Parts: sequence; structure tokens; C-alpha cells
Amino acid sequence: MKRILWTFGLLLAFTQINLLQAQNRVLVEAESFDNTGGWVIDQQSFDVLYSSYLMAHGMGRVVEDASTKVNFQKAGTYHMWVRTKDWAPYPTGPGAFKLTVNDSEIDQVFGQSGILDWDWYYAGSVEMKQGENSLTAKDLSGFNGRFDAIYFSTSKTDKPTNDNQKLLTLRKELLGLTDGPEEVGKFDLVVVGGGIAGTTAAISAARMGLKVALIQNRPVLGGNNSSEIRVHLMGRVDVNHYPKLGRIVRELDNGDPGNGNPDEKRYGDDRKLEIVRAEPNISLHLNTHVYEVEMEGNSIKAVIGRDIATNQEYRFESTYFSDCTGDGTLGFLAGAEYRMGRESKEETGESLAADKADDFTLGTSNLWASLEKDYPSDFPETPWALQFSDEYHIDEHKADWQWETGFGNFNTIYEAEQIRDHNLRAIYGNWSYLKKEKAEKYKNNELAWVSYIGGKRESRRLMGDHVLTQMDIQDGVMYPDGSVTATWTIDLHFPDAKNSKYFEGEEFFAATKHIRVKPYTIPYRCLYSRNIDNLYMAGRNISTTHVAFGSTRVMRTCGMMGEAVGYAAYVAKRNNASPREVYTRHLDEYMGIIQSPLNIYNYPTLPNK
Repeated sequence: MKRILWTFGLLLAFTQINLLQAQNRVLVEAESFDNTGGWVIDQQSFDVLYSSYLMAHGMGRVVEDASTKVNFQKAGTYHMWVRTKDWAPYPTGPGAFKLTVNDSEIDQVFGQSGILDWDWYYAGSVEMKQGENSLTAKDLSGFNGRFDAIYFSTSKTDKPTNDNQKLLTLRKELLGLTDGPEEVGKFDLVVVGGGIAGTTAAISAARMGLKVALIQNRPVLGGNNSSEIRVHLMGRVDVNHYPKLGRIVRELDNGDPGNGNPDEKRYGDDRKLEIVRAEPNISLHLNTHVYEVEMEGNSIKAVIGRDIATNQEYRFESTYFSDCTGDGTLGFLAGAEYRMGRESKEETGESLAADKADDFTLGTSNLWASLEKDYPSDFPETPWALQFSDEYHIDEHKADWQWETGFGNFNTIYEAEQIRDHNLRAIYGNWSYLKKEKAEKYKNNELAWVSYIGGKRESRRLMGDHVLTQMDIQDGVMYPDGSVTATWTIDLHFPDAKNSKYFEGEEFFAATKHIRVKPYTIPYRCLYSRNIDNLYMAGRNISTTHVAFGSTRVMRTCGMMGEAVGYAAYVAKRNNASPREVYTRHLDEYMGIIQSPLNIYNYPTLPNK
């Protein structure tokens, strides 16, 4: 019987080899092109697509070609599919592009199918040489054409699956990722998310002697305060009960250039990177998106991240983890309890809460700016964009915080691409109107910058042992573990009334009412998960109600949360304790660190590793 099974297994193996030889398959990921030219890598929808993609973000001007070389083991006739979409099918969008294979242009124009969803489009058959072959993507409009991957097969019936989860399996197989991720090492603290909160968490922990990995899914640090999004820092660091919190925030602070400043250097990307790279205890991993976790009981053992360009996967093992993603991505993957949307008055007892719980969240902004030149310029017609009129348009040369889409109409995590695209349709439609109908005022203005990375305000909030409420804030409750001092108003955005009148259900412009508060403290218990034993959080995803979140979400405050988490992780590691036990058993030690006079780094640090 064993002999028969062995023979059958051998026959099956030979059959599989023969099938692979008969049907050669090659997958080319767009984001892995050798030369991206003027195209940009967009990873914002990784949690939906399990992939990044290339996008021609030219603000109405055609971008430079993207090109790459691809090796084929066997020459022959291959059938070709391109995974793309029409991002603005109203009825047909502007995202047109063409592909060239070995200097032969494919006849088909991609990106104008009139279909919103991602799908594989057949591009015909092509002759591929054994060895190196060239691919080129040529933008035709400068208006955000995009593609995810190109697939070649010797079988015309071998169209790839369009199911994102199943396609992930195919990607791993064809990219050679089935043997598992590369081991990076073991750490004391892994921080996922390199915004202001994540960066300060990594620095504070590292300076206390912890071995830290900082993982960020973009090429720069700073999150909303980076040159990619350009939101200024808000909240005060000079009225703290514990003045040591905020010192690292000050190091990262590059002044106040306002929102959407056309000068990218004003946001201090290089400054942030230099500060982090100067820390010997920090292992920095940019362009790495964490999308998988390994669990041991109620604790995270390791996280798996993928390089957004090369697709190489990496594994990070650690004693403690901190979710500083904003979206609560790490907590969600680990099964942490969370909330998203508004609680009801009945549930929280807050006067500012909604009458009924719902999915309403604050929106996402894509800021933009124009600059006046010494010469006139024009701008293309945009029939696919939102349409403006003399009766309603935004008569401004740049954006501020009010340019915002979300408000429960879109899910800020799973529909991030649609939100960004809706913002782009508003920006380009309004700018096209201004250039044509207000030519005397704007004839010499050109779009200098439009963010293609969404600046998110609200998504998941991970639940801790304490949930901060409106009453905590307005009553100034000082809990024993009160740590970070917050100063921002309760600032809850909602659609601008006039914008709603003209774009009901498609709002992109916000209003707010500031509820002023006195400085108050955020309890340490808001900074760790109530059900994942080794998970911290810092930033806009901490444990609050929707109403309280309206005050805690600004970046200087979030940065102080990160500092507090770094110090708490030190206390936990020093005492072999959980984040919760820092509160229940070692609170005096933790509070002593943030209260300690002058130089906190005189406190005994853990030995370097």
C-alpha cells in the first residue's frame, strides 16, 4: 500500500511540473517597476487589495513613463492581462494610460472602461523573448490613472482571480513568498505607524534602553505632519502637569507652516528622519505595511510587514507592541476590542453624543495649493469631476482643513481610495471652474501641489481599561494615572450646510463648532488594550468616546501619548510586567519617571542589546 501511495505521489508531482511547464505564468507588480518615472506608489488600500499600485498623479499634466525589465524563462506567445480601474466613471474618467511591451505599444487604452471596480482587462497576446523583456507604462492625462499588476500566461483561459484574498495567495506563489517572511529580529517594543505618536513612542522607549523597531508604511515619518499630507501640529506642550512629556515632540516640531503649505520642506521630513536614525536602539523600517500578526493566546508574538515597493515580507518578534497606525490596524488584526463611529447619548451619558449610535466619523482631507507665476496658464476641462457654478464654488487659491470627505458616507478604512478620489474630483472640478470662470483672478496661478495621500481624522478607537469621555474632559477629572495633558477643544466636524445643499450625500467641505476646555489629563489606562495583553496604543486610535476623541486627536497631544507609551514600556520590561500591571502594580514607578526633575534619562536604563 505504501508503495502504491509513493508511486501516486511521484506521478502527481511530475504531472504538476508538466502543467507548470505547459502553462508558464509571470506576475509583474506595478509598484515593483524598476523605474517608476513620474508615477507614485500608493499603498493606502493595502488592507483591501493586499497590494500597492502605481498611479499617475500629475495634477493634469502627463507624468514621465514608468518602466521595468522582466525575465521570462521561456520564449513564446503569452496572453496578457492588466489589473486596473476607471477611478472616475462619470461616465468615463480621465485615468487613461497605455502599455508598451518590448517597444511595441499595446493597442488598448486602459483606465477608461466606465467601471469603478478593480478588475483584470485582457490586453491581447504578445511575443516574449527568453530572458529580459521590457515593459513601459505611458500616462495619457496626468489625472491619476493607475494599475495594480500585469499578468502573463501561455493559456488564454488563465485569467487571474479578482478576489483580493485569493489573489493574495497567487501573488505569494508567483512572487516566491511562500517560504515565509525574512526574520528581522527580536525586540522589546515594536511600534507600528510612524506618525508623530509612533515616532515619539519609538524615541522615548529607545532612550530608556529598549530595543525598538519602528515600522512605517510610507517613505517619510510624521504621518499627517509629513510633506505628503501637510497638516500643522496642534495642541500645547507647555501647560503639562508633567513637563517632561512633550520634549520629544518639541524636537520633531518644525514650526507652524499652516495646512497645505506648497513648500514641502516646511514640514521637516529630513529633521524627523535624522532624529530617529541618530538613535542606536531604533531599527527603522520605512515603506513597510504590517498586515498580519502571530498570536500566542491573548498576546501578539510577531507582526508581518510587506515592503510596499519590492513586496519582500519581514517578520518582527517582540515583547510589547504599540499600535500607532491611526486606523488601529494592528489592534484590529490582533482581535482588540474597538469602536468606530458615534456612541449614543444613552450609552455614554454625554450631552454632545448622537441621539442614536451610527457610523458617522470625521472625514479625510486631501490638501492642495496653487502658486502665482509670472505667466498665464490653463487647466483641462474636467467633465468627470464634481461640477461647480457661479452659485456655488470655493473661491480660494489653496485648501485648508475644511476640504474633507467622510462623515459616514464612506468607510475611512475600507473605502480610503474612494474618499481620496472623491476629494480629487472636488479639487480638480473646482480648480477647472476657477481657471475658466475667474480667469482674471487665477490666470497666473498653477496647481503646485495636491496630496494623493489622505489625511485621516477618525477611524477605529481601540478600547482600554478606561474610556475617556466628555465628562472627564469638561470636569477636568484628575485620575491617579492621569499623564498626558491635553488642551485642544472638543472639535467635531460635520458637513458645511451650504456644501450639503449643493452636494447632498457627496459633501467634501466641513464645518465645526469648538467646545473650549481647560487643560486636562488623559489616563494611562487609555493607552493600552483591555483584551490584548501586550498591546499599547498612541495617537488618534486611543480609548475614548467619539466626543472625547474630538479633543485628543491633535498631533502634539498624540506625540505626548507616544512619549508616555515609551516610558510605560520601559517600566513593563524592567519589571517583566504587562501594560495593565504597570497601572495595577508599578504605577508609582511610572509616574515617577514622567514627574522626575530635569533629565529623565538619568533614570536607570535597560542595558543596550
